[in-house]
Amino acid sequence: MLTNAEKAVLLLLSLDEEVARPIIAELGEAEIKKLRAVASTMREVPKDAIEQTFREFLDRSASAVAVPRGGLPYLRRLSAGVLGEDRARAVFEDGVTSPLTKLERARPEDVAALLEAEPPQLAAAILSVLEVKSAAAILFAMSEERQSDVIKNVGRMTQVPATVLEDVAAALADNLPTSDASTLVSVDGVAKAAELLNSTGRGAQAQILGVLDADDPELATDVRQAMFTFDDLARVPSRQMRVLLREIPSERLLVALKGASAAVMSAVLGGLSSRAATLMRDDLDALANVRKADVMAARREMVATALRLEADGQLDLGRSEDP
Repeated sequence: MLTNAEKAVLLLLSLDEEVARPIIAELGEAEIKKLRAVASTMREVPKDAIEQTFREFLDRSASAVAVPRGGLPYLRRLSAGVLGEDRARAVFEDGVTSPLTKLERARPEDVAALLEAEPPQLAAAILSVLEVKSAAAILFAMSEERQSDVIKNVGRMTQVPATVLEDVAAALADNLPTSDASTLVSVDGVAKAAELLNSTGRGAQAQILGVLDADDPELATDVRQAMFTFDDLARVPSRQMRVLLREIPSERLLVALKGASAAVMSAVLGGLSSRAATLMRDDLDALANVRKADVMAARREMVATALRLEADGQLDLGRSEDP
C-alpha cells in the first residue's frame, strides 16, 4: 500500500504542468522537500495505483507501471516555476545524481564494506529500494552471517523513512538522520527478500533460509512462497507436473485453476491425461461463484506442496542451482 506522501507525488506527476503548478504554489519548502525525498526513491508502483489514488482524491474532495514523467526532474521543474530557480536549487541540489543511482553504479564490494558497518536494519532499507541486480551483488559481497541478518530485516520491512534512505545513500558512513523521518515510502519486504535470494545460487539460498528457519519460521515460510509463486508453475515440465498433481486433491486443484493464466493452465493440464484435462476444463466452465479468498488459499496450498516436494527431492521446479 502506498503512503500518503507517495500518493501525493503520484498525483502531482500525473497532472499537466499547468495544472500541477498552482498546487505546488500552495506548498511550503518543507513539504516540497518531503515530496522530493519520496520522488527520489520511487521506482515503480502497482499498475492500478494511479487509478486508486485519483479515486481516493475524488472521494475525499467530494465533500503504472512506472512513476510517470520522470519523477524527480518533473517535480523539480514544477517547483522552480513556483519558488524560483535559486530556491528550487537549494531544495533539489540542482544537477546531482540520485544517491541511490550512485550506489547502484558503485562497485558492490565498496557499498557492501560501508553497509557492513551499519545496523542491519539500515542495510536492509538501502537494499530494499535498489535495483534487484545491484542489490543482490551488494548483498552477496557481505559476510554470510550479515547476509542472513539483512535478508531477515528486508523480509520484515513494510515502510522505511524516505529521508533516511536519501541521506544515508548520500553518506553511508554517517549516523542515521533524525530530521523528517516521518515521511515514509512503501516496501514489499517479503517480495524484495525473495527477489534477492532468487538472484543467487541454491547453496546460498539454503544457508540464509536455514538461519531464517531458526530465527523466524513464519517469515522463512513467507519468503520461500514468494520465491516460487503460483504463476511460476507455468515453467514446470509435464513430467514434474504429474508428480505435483498426485499430491493435490482434485477439488482443490479445480479451485486453484479458476481464473488462472493461460500459461499456468497449459502447464497444469499438460500434467493430466487427455481425458482428465477435458474433464477439468468442463468442470472449470461449470464452476461459478468462487470467492477470491478461496482461490488464493487453494493456490497457496498448491505452491506449498510444490516447495515441500522440492525440499524432499521428489520434484524439480526448474530452478537452476546457480545464478
